[in-house]
Amino acid sequence: MGGSAKTGTRRGILATGARIAAGVAVASALRAATPGSALAGERLEKRALTLGFVPLTDCAPLVIAKEKGFFRREGLEVTLSREPSWANIRDKVAVGMLDGAQMLAGMALATTAGIGPLYVPMLTACSLDLGGNAITVSQALWRRMAEADPEAMAERPLTARALKHVIAADKAAGRPKLCFGVVFAVASHAYQLRLWLASAGIDPDADVRMLVVPPPRMVAALKDGVLDGYCVGEPWNSQAVHEGLGRVLISAHELWNNGPEKVLGVTAAWAAAYPETHRALVRALIQAARWLEQPGHRLEAAAILAPERYVGVPAEVLARALTGNMVYAAGEAPRSMPDFVVFHRYAATFPWRSHAEWTLRQMVRWGQLPAGADVEGIAAAVYRSDLYRLAAQELGEPVPLLDRKSEGTHEAPWLLAAATAPIPMGPDLFFDGHVFEPDTEPVPAI
Repeated sequence: MGGSAKTGTRRGILATGARIAAGVAVASALRAATPGSALAGERLEKRALTLGFVPLTDCAPLVIAKEKGFFRREGLEVTLSREPSWANIRDKVAVGMLDGAQMLAGMALATTAGIGPLYVPMLTACSLDLGGNAITVSQALWRRMAEADPEAMAERPLTARALKHVIAADKAAGRPKLCFGVVFAVASHAYQLRLWLASAGIDPDADVRMLVVPPPRMVAALKDGVLDGYCVGEPWNSQAVHEGLGRVLISAHELWNNGPEKVLGVTAAWAAAYPETHRALVRALIQAARWLEQPGHRLEAAAILAPERYVGVPAEVLARALTGNMVYAAGEAPRSMPDFVVFHRYAATFPWRSHAEWTLRQMVRWGQLPAGADVEGIAAAVYRSDLYRLAAQELGEPVPLLDRKSEGTHEAPWLLAAATAPIPMGPDLFFDGHVFEPDTEPVPAI
């Protein structure tokens, strides 16, 4: 980039920073002068909301916002609806049966882009977490991989090289293809699994079968032999280990350090109809995410999430991911992974458009979107960083001044200076060394 371009970019960032800083000062003064949630309650177009969630560890921001009173503090009366699948979430949000939901980022992008049975513009103004997924296989498949290539199975992070040998042996013997579960065709889980397979020369569309299975059904499908493995969010990897049915091969954090995961999803029409309510909702979730990062709160969160009305697994199993002490196999010592799932630090609640663009590029790579799709336009329509800033500045939260950033360039903690106040950030490496530059990213060959 030339000197004049750099100067223009810097001036743009400084101008944006000045505007946001002024907004922060006004909003902070207004909230300071108004006790409790009185201001929010007076302005809300709609107070009673129903929000959907799927029983996963990363429904925590919604559950904590309800159980710890952050929704009430913002003048909201929220009912949480436990949904059995992501298709239920998509359909109910689309037709207005749910006001919003914990949502797969790819789902909000896909429905806006017209992928699948519904075309309903959706948006997110808040990310719910970073990380939280893993790839797990049955004990039987793990043993076959260990026998096929012991050296590959000793690598960290674990590659799919040993699996490639197993697949080749099955093909030579005329055996059926291995079957891997994903939670949705456009989910981050599906793209993480595809990325891992393709890095070892395995074609996800030709060499294995991929089956959509709702997260809570993954463990049963593994037990029944319907699946040989899967990529899913916690606690359904830890639950398979807990029951002695499977072994974790690699976590999403190892695949992409602090990669994006779920978002708050609403329809664009709903956000336009209830702007103050939407902003209050985002504020409540930011506060819940902040609560989840406080020392000691993760164990309390595990206990809150454990009952059947939320996730329905033992608190000790939920605590593995929440505290960053993942057990990959029964009888093994926990592996320390403090950033296994991140809710607030590292600007985790900010909806980075580069995250959206990476996801959309995966859709192009795997034939779900045409090569000429307007990736930047779709990302900008769905990932509303402008709406996030309006909500976050009212809480005095530091906010990024950029909407997009390079991904895969930091192997250690770093500081985001282009923000209303410097924001400590975490590593963002991909396991295969790939770097994603939103402006120049080519579509890789399969």
